[in-house]
Amino acid sequence: MKVVLLAGGFGTRISEESHLKPKPMIEIGGKPILWHIMKAYAEHGFNEFVICCGYKGEVIKRYFADYFIHHCDVTFDYRNGNKAEIHTNITEPWKVTVVDTGLHTMTGGRIKRIRPYTENDTFMLTYGDGVSDVDIKTLLDFHRAQGKSATMTVIRPEGRFGVVDIEGNEVVSFREKSELDVGWVNGGFMVLEPEIFDYIEGDQTVFEKEPLEKLSRDHKLAAYLHTGFWQCMDTQRDKTKLEELWEKGAAPWKIWK
Repeated sequence: MKVVLLAGGFGTRISEESHLKPKPMIEIGGKPILWHIMKAYAEHGFNEFVICCGYKGEVIKRYFADYFIHHCDVTFDYRNGNKAEIHTNITEPWKVTVVDTGLHTMTGGRIKRIRPYTENDTFMLTYGDGVSDVDIKTLLDFHRAQGKSATMTVIRPEGRFGVVDIEGNEVVSFREKSELDVGWVNGGFMVLEPEIFDYIEGDQTVFEKEPLEKLSRDHKLAAYLHTGFWQCMDTQRDKTKLEELWEKGAAPWKIWK
């Protein structure tokens, strides 16, 4: 089963680094967050990836083109025909297809463009900037049991600000924002059936709008409730948080050894 990764956006809210590279290539612990996501899927046995590129997609292509060089010992011999000798080749058992889905294409359009690579089969989809400890196999079992066209993992995002409780015109207390103060939101980590493409009109279709809303109206969209760890890397603050978890050896999304 293919895993489709959306990795084509401009990443404007983390422009400190995204002016040099696409957001999925921003590193956590010395590895692109895209790599972290792929490692988690691979740990569950899913090793075929289709990456939807756009903004600075050549950076992603170059990374995978040189992937084995970055993960092995190599001798470059410039004395005899510029030869390169690989001493070790410790790489992932991955098949990675990198697709240019357009610079200004919306999320739905990017998904529509990779249809030929899904082989008319069920496929998984997530965003290239969010990590989680979602149990992918359990998610897939849940999707199959529901018999829907699509399943979306939904999460309760962490509140960033304290809550002020007010009675009348008087502040009566301060408290930390809890999960109960926010509703469930789209956390990515989806499972989609081929008919999803029929809900996408073209390049300017925002997948999170018309397609998902119509699926919901048609009662074809299931929600997989995830109460574990989930974190996107939308801002520099998010990156710092993920980096701190990684450095402490307390990254919940690191399920591989």
